[in-house]
Amino acid sequence: MKKRPDPAELEPIERASRDELQALQLRRLQWTLQHAYDNVPHYRQAFDAKGVHPGDCKTLADLAKFPFTAKADLRANYPFGMFAVPRQQVVRVHASSGTTGKPTVVGYTQGDIDRWADLVARSIRASGGRSGDIVHVAYGYGLFTGGLGAHYGAEKLGCTVIPMSGGQTEKQVQLIRDFEPDIIMVTPSYMQVIIEEFERQGIDPRTMSVKVGIFGAEPWTEAMRADIESRAGLDAVDIYGLSEVMGPGVANECIETKDGPVIWEDHFYPEIIDPGTGEVLPDGSEGELVFTTLTKEALPVVRYRTRDLTRLLPPTARSMRRMGKIVGRSDDMLIIRGVNVFPTQIEELVLQHGQLGGQYQLVVTREGPLDELQVLAELLPAHAGADRAAIGGALQQRIKTMIGVTATVSVGAPESIERTLVGKARRVIDQRPKG
Repeated sequence: MKKRPDPAELEPIERASRDELQALQLRRLQWTLQHAYDNVPHYRQAFDAKGVHPGDCKTLADLAKFPFTAKADLRANYPFGMFAVPRQQVVRVHASSGTTGKPTVVGYTQGDIDRWADLVARSIRASGGRSGDIVHVAYGYGLFTGGLGAHYGAEKLGCTVIPMSGGQTEKQVQLIRDFEPDIIMVTPSYMQVIIEEFERQGIDPRTMSVKVGIFGAEPWTEAMRADIESRAGLDAVDIYGLSEVMGPGVANECIETKDGPVIWEDHFYPEIIDPGTGEVLPDGSEGELVFTTLTKEALPVVRYRTRDLTRLLPPTARSMRRMGKIVGRSDDMLIIRGVNVFPTQIEELVLQHGQLGGQYQLVVTREGPLDELQVLAELLPAHAGADRAAIGGALQQRIKTMIGVTATVSVGAPESIERTLVGKARRVIDQRPKG
């Protein structure tokens, strides 16, 4: 795979000066605010309630005057209340499952779909993919946007797409062996499952044809990157997106640097805010990521609170800023006896132990007034006979030292922890009483 693109392969905006980029962002931001105000009753009411008007946006910094959008706003306007164009102009609608409340709906005009395909194509190219490569898409093709978003972009780049979706792991392995894809697009936790299936069949996963894995849809760590790269013999790069903002392809890591996803700032304006106060924080500060779309027609979003915790970093491989690894989601954070704990912090420590696999779960219970944390880990097949109690004790000590929380650790046999069969892993099992 080509690691570094030729300058001629990049779009002009990927090489533009900061001034050129910001001038484009401001024009597009002003259009978005006006478009949302004129055509979405929710935004008209929200802007009026805050006493701001699209005409008040004279600079990019002025965006801070405008209200946030949260998932609850999308739910309150279910199904089509957030659309800024007549329903007849919406060519595709995705609805979430609604398992955690009322569903949310996102929609796209034909123009939106075309821009999305362009951005995912840009993302795959940043990952090292080129026209003619075979891409195995194992993101879900169902309710929300991963599979179809990835698919359109891969086709746009000129790749040969193998649509698979999640699940049917044996068949995933068979198709990878039969079609010999160059690239796989999948969640990192499900990639672990695919690697395990190769090993179960007695095949060294490093012999598979895949040279690049484009991983997203859940937080993952540098330790997991190193684990997957060494076990599968590929380059692992990070893609970021969320359906409410567009879907996959809002940001993507460049294979030549692997230093955090580049935000495609010509289409999405990022801010980092203090999740408690809503104050905009300077670049480099850790906080909650907020996005405003700059080019979306059907469903513009103004200052959408992603709940993802990260920081903005200066440009490197492209002219646009990068985001750091997602530390976690504000709603994934556990507070155990006053200590903030993210699953990814535990993941780092599990994967640092050479005899443990990358699968883990956190079980939270409550004994009387106090929360208890149990960490479930498992041995790698090559270390099935290792001293589980000793390893558990060592991991328990590391968690106490590095994170500052007391946990009990149970180390099980290989493959004793439930696997994701479709995509995102279930890392936290909260058994605390509700209410």
